Amino acid sequence: MLIEIIIVIVLILIIVYVAYLYNSLVKLRNRVKNAWSQIDVQLKRRTDLIPNLVETVKGYAKHEKSVFENVTKARSSLMSAKTVEENAKANNQLTDALKTLFAVAENYPDLKANENFKDLQRQLSETEDKIAYSRQFYNDTVLMYNNKCQMVPSNIIASLFHFKESEFFEIAETEREVPEVKF
Repeated sequence: MLIEIIIVIVLILIIVYVAYLYNSLVKLRNRVKNAWSQIDVQLKRRTDLIPNLVETVKGYAKHEKSVFENVTKARSSLMSAKTVEENAKANNQLTDALKTLFAVAENYPDLKANENFKDLQRQLSETEDKIAYSRQFYNDTVLMYNNKCQMVPSNIIASLFHFKESEFFEIAETEREVPEVKF
């Protein structure tokens, strides 16, 4: 009788532990989804600001058609991206296009002094900061989740219940280059 009670207790403890591991994997997977949605919110805000910025610059730099086309194309790519990898690639394209747009704006002193342009530039800068923070939070969350999916004993539960590792939000190789500073 005592052995049967011990076996039942051990089985209950195993079931409780498996449930705990399963629930912790679900919680981390949901955190990853939430962190990604926070990036998505900031990327959406960024794409919403861009048409206003482009229209403001267009008024001053009518002959810079290719710059505007590149920004519009990059914005569309970002809006249609579905996976983390597609989003990262489109985000990098948009960042490059915006750098070009701001370089064009440097050639127009009246534009740089325009309050609407300054406000849009400030909002975009704030959004870029939020995107950077959201990326970091997302990648930290993915790290915790992926660790849980790979480490014993939770990796056994992860494989039994088909928990898949998540992708990190990575920057392009061109963004890793150290910028050249000239005085």
